[in-house]
Amino acid sequence: MKTRYCPSHVIKCFLFGIGVFFVPLLLWPQNQAKEPYLIVLGTVQDGGSPHIACEKICCKDLSQELRSERSVTSLAILHPRTNSSILFEATTDIVSQWKELRGTAVSIFLTHAHMGHYSGLIYLGREALGTKNIPVYAMPKMSAFLNENGPWSQLISLKNIKLLPLEANKTVTPNNQIKVTPFLVPHRDEFSETVGYRIEGPEKKILFIPDIDKWSKWDNNLIDVLETVDYAFIDATFFDAGEINYRPIAEIPHPLVKETMISLSMASKILKNKVYFIHMNHTNPLLNPQSEASHWVIKQGFNIARKGQQFKL
Repeated sequence: MKTRYCPSHVIKCFLFGIGVFFVPLLLWPQNQAKEPYLIVLGTVQDGGSPHIACEKICCKDLSQELRSERSVTSLAILHPRTNSSILFEATTDIVSQWKELRGTAVSIFLTHAHMGHYSGLIYLGREALGTKNIPVYAMPKMSAFLNENGPWSQLISLKNIKLLPLEANKTVTPNNQIKVTPFLVPHRDEFSETVGYRIEGPEKKILFIPDIDKWSKWDNNLIDVLETVDYAFIDATFFDAGEINYRPIAEIPHPLVKETMISLSMASKILKNKVYFIHMNHTNPLLNPQSEASHWVIKQGFNIARKGQQFKL
């Protein structure tokens, strides 16, 4: 006997099929699909974690899972509508971080000429990716350093990268919805000046200062600057002085996390909550989300940047 289907049954099945296909699309956040967003690609200091030749517990006993969660400090802005992205820092982990850019047209902004912030450019050369005129934004001394020293100069002569000039406190627009403003910060400037960035999206403003000597040496007041942004990714290289028992602190000046928290002790809860500590040394207990130090920092109202975090712009 042949099975007979009534028209109403067919219509119900048809409508059900449409619902199964289209309802998830309707529920998918439209802004996430179209508007620019920031993603944290890494949070570790230049040398990475585990650190080369490190026999301390912080590296020796690091699980494979935690290893996969640790990359050198970098941020990226992805703009699905224009299929473009902006990469802040060309790190030693650029190979894995590049995958997160999802085949988009990439522009790169550099902060300074220390190992973890620019040396990933080498992967854009003919021995590796062999890119064509990737825009690389850099300050005058940083540009001169790349122009005058190999192998970086070869990237320029072969047109793997195209250097674009930056000027302190002058805004550039690498994307029609994104504005980027560099500003000078005090740091060990052996080969170039050092800058942080103010990043403005359609709705949110970001502060990015991965390296600075001390807040007291800066021309700006950190609390005042926090008033003008929505999120602040700032230098957290060392948690406290107890970590630095293998090199003189004068050689590697950074604001200790505890010092930064003290300097912001009078700030409102709203301002504290804008702070995301980033650029953590391999010895820094904040790299471990389960550490007592991490729980304590969070309890005080601050945040710790984690690889993979996304922020609407």
